[in-house]
Amino acid sequence: MRIAIINRDRCQPRKCSKECEYFCPPVRTGDETIVFVDSKPLITENLCVGCGICVRKCPFGAITITNLPEEMEDPVHRYGQNGFALYGLPVPVEGRVTGLLGPNGIGKSTAVSILSGILRPNLGKNASWDDVFSRFAGSALGDYLKKVADKGVKTSYKPQYVDRIPKSYSGPVSGLLEKTDERGALADLVEGLSLGKFMDREISSLSGGELQRVAIAATVARDANFYFFDEISPFLDIYQRINVARILQSLAKDKAVMVVEHDLALLDLLAENVHLIYGVPGAYGVITRTKGVRVGINQYLRGNLPEENVRFRDTSIRFDVHAPRIDKEIPTLIAYGAFEVQYSSFRLVAEPGIIRRGEVVGILGPNGIGKSTYIKVLAGVEKPTAGSFDCRLRVSYKPQYLKADSDVTVQGLLRSVTHDFDTSFYQTEILKPMGLEPFMDQALTELSGGELQRVAITACLSRPADLYLLDEPSAHLDVEQRMLAAKVMRRFAESSEKTVLVVDHDIYLIDLLAERLMVFEGTPGLLGIAHTPLEMREGMNAFLKAINITFRRDEETRRPRVNKPQSRLERTQKEQGEYYYPVEET
Repeated sequence: MRIAIINRDRCQPRKCSKECEYFCPPVRTGDETIVFVDSKPLITENLCVGCGICVRKCPFGAITITNLPEEMEDPVHRYGQNGFALYGLPVPVEGRVTGLLGPNGIGKSTAVSILSGILRPNLGKNASWDDVFSRFAGSALGDYLKKVADKGVKTSYKPQYVDRIPKSYSGPVSGLLEKTDERGALADLVEGLSLGKFMDREISSLSGGELQRVAIAATVARDANFYFFDEISPFLDIYQRINVARILQSLAKDKAVMVVEHDLALLDLLAENVHLIYGVPGAYGVITRTKGVRVGINQYLRGNLPEENVRFRDTSIRFDVHAPRIDKEIPTLIAYGAFEVQYSSFRLVAEPGIIRRGEVVGILGPNGIGKSTYIKVLAGVEKPTAGSFDCRLRVSYKPQYLKADSDVTVQGLLRSVTHDFDTSFYQTEILKPMGLEPFMDQALTELSGGELQRVAITACLSRPADLYLLDEPSAHLDVEQRMLAAKVMRRFAESSEKTVLVVDHDIYLIDLLAERLMVFEGTPGLLGIAHTPLEMREGMNAFLKAINITFRRDEETRRPRVNKPQSRLERTQKEQGEYYYPVEET
């Protein structure tokens, strides 16, 4: 069984010669496999032979033809002929946090719309609720959908892109949260999420991390049966992520909570079970049955689902233990002395340090601790107020917050920053792994948050420079995109002998990417201390001790896993002073 998907936004029949119809072998033999209706093509799937010629010939990359796994039932929902199809649904479970793990654009929002009653599943046709009940009869999902149909389920939803909140609400934070406080939980949420300092501020003046915490508080404060959170980690530091995880676990004691999350360490800590979603983004998505969170994450990283007999990725994602390079073999790029940057209410104190050529340095620490200020000093944007920092290097900088305020295309932007665009190295080592090919001719203003992030990372690495600074490159990227971006950045540093500094809060990304680590400590908003770069074990031990959690490596995938509080392994590691991993695991 195969399905044909046409991206209506990309399809531009007036600018092409209808290559899809002209070159289609069944059409040339007289079949009406591809016909044009209202100037747009329609593909009859049961006549399609799956040759893929239309896919290759379409000048706008608007067609996807894909074979489905065997024994696939009819879809739960499909957006019309040649539209996206969703197979399966996750099951909300009262008393648990259920995770959803899968790429962007694969049906998570459609599933949530169905579970919350916004969208009635059509079963790939014009199905009634009775047809739906018959399809899921005798299952927990069937019982849940009956409640949805009878308007017996109240939902509370936190959207993915919190930066859009100021467009729909204007006024102080307190006004928004008081409107949503249906459970009388606002006081506890304000304390638990540290919202007290900006309750009287205008929504429009908040940073991304502040907006994220307000959105989480507003969602939790509502009185609902089903709570859905679409990514809780963007713009939050690891301290805040752990606090949010505890709040959601407390909420799930008598409610059904479902979370989409791409920070695997956080998902592992937060959820008890998980549904995986695989397929082709923009074409179809398949939601698996529930799995234990450890088993589910490991299967996702391997790209293989044994119970479903499906392999959805050719290569597995594995976390290797990097042997440290010998210092004397590595030339120094920058050696700097101690310096300070003083603002009216914040002071950054940087210890002396050395940054080496061709290495990747991870930077960890809470928000508001001076990480971005440190990077701006390296970039020459800020000047120290005490001490000195004399850096005459060429610097390429990707900021934390991205704005698409130009109609230039992706290809136009990249061609403007590099002369290597047409080289085979650039195409195979950077463009293809970053997954930019499908939207090279789209304007920056048309891109989603994840697409814009990938373009920004690529543009940063494309500029000629000696030092590359990337602030939170994982934001809005799904798991696979994060892992691919990490590999691109690491290979780029190794092959070009350029130095890359990465600020991020995703421990998995830092573990995959970095050779050394800078840890920032102090009091957020008042004092930041930038410690000298350390080897990974020493740096991670210092960082994890500060947040009072310990890690171990998963036996199968070698990925970092958070030890349960007060477990035997956690107690043993703390006694040894080894918060990163037990010594025998390295």
